[in-house]
Amino acid sequence: MIDLSKSIDLSTTYLGLKLKNPMVASASPMCEDVGNVRRIEDAGAAAVVLHSLFEEQIERESDDLDRAIMEGSERGPEALTHFPELTHRVMGTDGYLAHIVKCKQAVQIPVIASLNGTTSGGWIRSAKQMEQAGADALELNIYYLPTDPDITGEQVEQRYINLVRSVKAEVRIPVAVKLGPYFSSMANMAKKLDAAGADGLVLFNRFYQPDYDLEALEVVPNLILSNSHELLLRLHWIAVLYGSIKADMALTGGVHNATDVVKAMMAGARIAMMTSALLKRGISYLDTLTTELLVWMGEHEYDSIKQMQGSMSRNAVPQPGAFERANYMKVLGSYAMR
Repeated sequence: MIDLSKSIDLSTTYLGLKLKNPMVASASPMCEDVGNVRRIEDAGAAAVVLHSLFEEQIERESDDLDRAIMEGSERGPEALTHFPELTHRVMGTDGYLAHIVKCKQAVQIPVIASLNGTTSGGWIRSAKQMEQAGADALELNIYYLPTDPDITGEQVEQRYINLVRSVKAEVRIPVAVKLGPYFSSMANMAKKLDAAGADGLVLFNRFYQPDYDLEALEVVPNLILSNSHELLLRLHWIAVLYGSIKADMALTGGVHNATDVVKAMMAGARIAMMTSALLKRGISYLDTLTTELLVWMGEHEYDSIKQMQGSMSRNAVPQPGAFERANYMKVLGSYAMR
């Protein structure tokens, strides 16, 4: 029997924030409700990432406002008095900013805002507004899959770098970059983002692929929640990058149990983010995860999270070749036919 009263330090740091444990609720519609954010804190999460504010939302509402102002100007000067005084043309963030304020008033854990976009448009100014609303940090969620065959990989990478620099120029709070794994040289891209000023990297975004409805002959959304198998790609790259960049790393995608959290830490992550597990099992599952994590650490004689962080990264294991092509043939040959 493991004595849970034994002092086991679950604390970690991420983006300069001191966290009581490594478990963080990632961005999702679940975080649109202040009550859910409060329950996430009560269940034991160390921080929460709010749902994303999308570039398209901001730009569309800005365009709608511009059209209304132009129509008003055609009616006469007095019509403009129906609109509030504008400090800049980008609008549409009011609800999101109010949500940040309410969440900060409701909980004690860090609240991380999420901004989702792909261009260097005026929407980037919303980052500053999020900071002013009280966000403790910002997660820049770059969800971009180029379909134009004339766009080169170098152009795609430069877009990411430009976005990070633009956002960093707007705020003083830490900025993490959530990105996908589809780069020809992931390690080099991580190094470039690190040099551009990213305080953290969140690996990896889940790109939701549409499906075909063969009866209606339509392309339809297809949401499939993650499973623990998706953890492997994240573990690989965090373990490879650990020690080679200054930015903190967060693992997101595939965290469903305490051993998944342990693996994330051993690879070199500072935190393990989750949404699918909470959607499947409920927000209260966070409390179960904390207990299971304490039990595992007690059984394996770990005194702290910091003790295990990076202990199975590429530079720490006896066989670093397992992270490279040398492991390819071993994996293929490991399957026994029935």
